[in-house]
Formats: sequence, structure tokens, C-alpha cells
Amino acid sequence: MTEDSRLVGLLLLPAFSQFGLAAVTEPLFVANWLSGRTLYRWQTLSLDGKAVRSSAGQKLPVDAGIGEASRFDLLLVLASFDVKRLTHDQSLKAWLRRVARHGATIGSIETASEVVAAAGLLDGLPVAVHWDNLQGFAESHPRCHAVSQLYTSTQDRLTCAGQSATLDMMLAWIARDADAALAAEVAAHLMLATWRRGDEPQPVPGAKAAVHADPALQRVVTVMEQHVEEPLPCRRIARRAGLSMRRMQRLFEKALGTTPVRHYQFIRLTKAHALLQQTDLSVTEIAVSAGFGSLEHFCRVYRRQFGCRPRDDRRQSVSAPVLRRSAR
Repeated sequence: MTEDSRLVGLLLLPAFSQFGLAAVTEPLFVANWLSGRTLYRWQTLSLDGKAVRSSAGQKLPVDAGIGEASRFDLLLVLASFDVKRLTHDQSLKAWLRRVARHGATIGSIETASEVVAAAGLLDGLPVAVHWDNLQGFAESHPRCHAVSQLYTSTQDRLTCAGQSATLDMMLAWIARDADAALAAEVAAHLMLATWRRGDEPQPVPGAKAAVHADPALQRVVTVMEQHVEEPLPCRRIARRAGLSMRRMQRLFEKALGTTPVRHYQFIRLTKAHALLQQTDLSVTEIAVSAGFGSLEHFCRVYRRQFGCRPRDDRRQSVSAPVLRRSAR
């Protein structure tokens, strides 16, 4: 241990990502190993000091509970699934605010930004949110600016969309905290050419790649996405995009293997699915927000798509219904 070493706290919330934990600790370890000094020390934490289970099902013992420590140079909060209930944990939010008051940089990885934002520590700041959680986060935390990029670094806050972007964020942080040359050497040992900038866009999922590849199709989908709460007739959408109805139908069949009507409904169900799992809005409010004038119709369509009623899909857990990002 050296006097100038940095202490990094790693708060592992239930169902955290093991990949995320490795993406945090491995760059720190390699930086220590290459420099021949203990630049970084880290301490794993859980809410109660007991072992915490990851999203993959493994139980990981930790060094301490959150009540036993509150002074760090950097605190990273890691979460993945089923985090919504923790946004109401008053003792956790109070502890996070106390750590921040003691001068720590607070970093949130993947859905941990939900908890950090609920504690009021991300107000007015850009927050990198995984594309799968972007709609829910924006609805639940209007005081934050949700962005579809890899990670952010502002003031004493770090946010990361998660997964491979965690490596990029850690390498960028080591470059800023210690030395850019050391960070580049760490990246090479991790078999990475370099690290991506935080403001780089996230990879687009599923059908979106095909949509972005065709400007005409992108115009149509943009109109659809702008009119979710009050859906437009497909003929009007075609006119706004400067296409004939027949041309629009051919575009969807060729690029996505579906029809405009089905894809439009898919966009609306995507929003409903996210809001159900990621917010506390009522089922009725969500049905209206997704453009369903009839609650009965919404429930019928939702059950056909996911095999359950909307009211039974209120948790973003590992066992919850999954919306595959394909319009077929």
C-alpha cells in the first residue's frame, strides 16, 4: 500500500453483472501490476455485508456492508436487473449522498444510474443509459438528461451504459487519474487497441440497423416514433415521408420482413414494455402513452406478444418477459 493510492468502493447491488465487475477490477489490477505500485485498492460492498448474487446466479462474498464505510476516492455502483425497487430505499440513498459529501467521485454502471439519480446525485447532468432502459430512465428521472452514448464524465460523476463500455470508461478514468500512457498500456494488455470516447453512440439493436441503412425507411420510422401516444394512419405516415403506400409497404417487407402496421405496433409495444418494467406509472397511463385508446385492447395485444398481462410484467428481472429487438 502507498500513501497516494486510491481507494475504490464497489457497491454490488442484487443481480449485478459479473462482466461489469470484471471490467472494473481488471484494468485497476493491470495498472497496479504494470506500474509496480499499488495505485488502486478496492473494497467490495453489499447492502448488508452479506454475499450478493449476480444476474448469472453466482453468490459473491464482499468485504463490508454500506454501513461500515463511507469514505472513498471513487465509489462505483454496479447494478443490472431488478433495480427499480431500490430507488425507494431511503437508507441506501442517504448513504450515497453521505459518500458524495465526503468528496468521493460517484460512478454508476448500467442500471445503477437509476439509484444514483433517485438519490438526487445526477440532477442536471447527462447520464449514459443503455438503449434498453433509455425510455424508462427518461420518464422516471426528468431532472437528468438521459443520453444514448457509452459513458459520461462530468464534475465528480461518472455514468456508464454498461457491458463493454465499462472497460472504456475505466481506461479513460485511469488516463485522467494517473497517466494516459499507462492507460494505453493497460488497454494493450487487455487486447484492446485503445478505448472508445464516452460520446460515441451505442450500437443500434435489431431492426434499427436496417432502418438506419435506408434513408426512406428511416423517415417513415421517425414519423412513427414521433407519434406513439397518438398514432397516425399509415397512409398519412407515407405521405409525410414522401412515399406512396405501396412503396412504404415494399420497404418494410424487404428490410424488416414485416408490414408498416405491425412495425408501428412493435414500436408502441416497445415503449409500453419499457415503461411497465422500468417505471411506476399505472397500466392505464402506460396504455395511453403507448397509443392504445382501449385498456382492454392494450391488454389483449400485450398478452399475445408476451404471454402475460401488463400488470404481471412490472419488474425488469432475469425471469421477466423479454422483448427481442426484431420486427418479424
